[in-house]
Amino acid sequence: MEQALLSWIGALASIPTEVVWLAGATLSGLISIHILLRKREVGAAIGWIGLVWLAPLFGSALYALFGVNRVTRRAQKLRIKPSRPNPADRAEEPEGPPLPERFRPLDRAVQRITALSLQAGNRIETLRNGDQVYPAMLAAIGEAQHSVALSSYIFRKDEIGRAFLSALEDAHHRGVAVRVLVDGIGSGYFFAAIYGGLRRRGVPVGRFMHSVLPWRMPFLNLRTHKKLLIVDGALAFTGGINIADENRVATNPPEPVRDVHFRIEGPVVAQLTAAFASDWAFVMDEDLEGPLWFPPLGPCGETQARVVTSGPDADLRKIELVVLEAITCARTSIRLMTPYFLPSEVLVSALSLAALRGLAVDVIIPMDSDHAVVDWATRAHVDPLLRSDVRIWLDDPPFDHAKLLVIDDAWCFIGSANWDTRSFRLNFELNVEAYDPGLARHLDAFMREKMSLRLTLEDLSRRDLPVRLRDAGVRLLLPYL
Repeated sequence: MEQALLSWIGALASIPTEVVWLAGATLSGLISIHILLRKREVGAAIGWIGLVWLAPLFGSALYALFGVNRVTRRAQKLRIKPSRPNPADRAEEPEGPPLPERFRPLDRAVQRITALSLQAGNRIETLRNGDQVYPAMLAAIGEAQHSVALSSYIFRKDEIGRAFLSALEDAHHRGVAVRVLVDGIGSGYFFAAIYGGLRRRGVPVGRFMHSVLPWRMPFLNLRTHKKLLIVDGALAFTGGINIADENRVATNPPEPVRDVHFRIEGPVVAQLTAAFASDWAFVMDEDLEGPLWFPPLGPCGETQARVVTSGPDADLRKIELVVLEAITCARTSIRLMTPYFLPSEVLVSALSLAALRGLAVDVIIPMDSDHAVVDWATRAHVDPLLRSDVRIWLDDPPFDHAKLLVIDDAWCFIGSANWDTRSFRLNFELNVEAYDPGLARHLDAFMREKMSLRLTLEDLSRRDLPVRLRDAGVRLLLPYL
């Protein structure tokens, strides 16, 4: 075998230089054409073209793995069939009170972005950390009579993971239709313990964009980041919490992660179920239809809400566009909290302009997140915001993974999306917008408690030169952090 390998290397070495150069130039030229036709962002297009010409083989391989979006075709092919009733258009959906005049442009814009109508008659309850969230979710699974749909980016087979595994197995054995989606990387690429455990127990489970076949691996950079549980098509949980022991803060885990999750009832749950059904069809090529998954839903609260999904398919940039529209429509205040803060230049400009026109703009980020590289890049990224009087606050440890946005003390945006390019452009995400002054006041008070230590321009200028160079260098990876 060694002799054969040496012969193969010798054969490659004997290829004329002109042939090698011509092959590399041809490959680079073809890929450059693809980039020019497919990449809308000028900076990304220039970067990829430069890479494939400087290193044709290496650059082409990287572009094939991380630069080509093949999801659009597959997502459209497997999207829910038109025969499914549109939950947003049901005749029995209640009509809510008219929105205040200042929010009507935002409502019109989001309806056009999402093609979903605002749903009245919902109730949204805030739950803090896994200590409150997991018992409520497990109880709901235990009481399920018809269906359980669960999607999670991280689903570990630790103590709480095994509790969910048992609850899902029990529901399956008593005749409940159970469907579980886990991310193909977030929940383990090589050793997916939960996935294997569910399969061995006969519970239908899918792995989102996972394959060990080399020709099916260009999806490594595109993940489902959604956290969603829907029981009997009528009760939903969503927000930022994965399924892992680290979220049970009261048990004092080695690296605790605080977070916020939401319990939702009302007509908007049908939109959440439709989002899960679309993902399930995408992964498993099975439609979820009928009253088992989409029962009639009456009003049970006063909140008007709508689901906003986003991903590198037909939903590209929808969450980012909704955020931009909300910032543009804001009149008095913008307050947001996110574990990772690396917004695009467009969002940086929008926040800066909001502060310059006199709005109170507050951004709350962790003092130290669970990804030091992101913290470094953030310090090199926020200078324009601070110069525009956007106030950035550092939250004390332990790390808080909550993602919240409140506009004008009335409009809320909650869910799985962080404020970075990965969430806005690469990941499959799910957020919920809610017009609810009561919920807004509650979330606003929660965020205000964290506004004690302010990051200033002086703090950034005191960094040593090597640190500033490190931070600025890492910031170049912004599209993939």
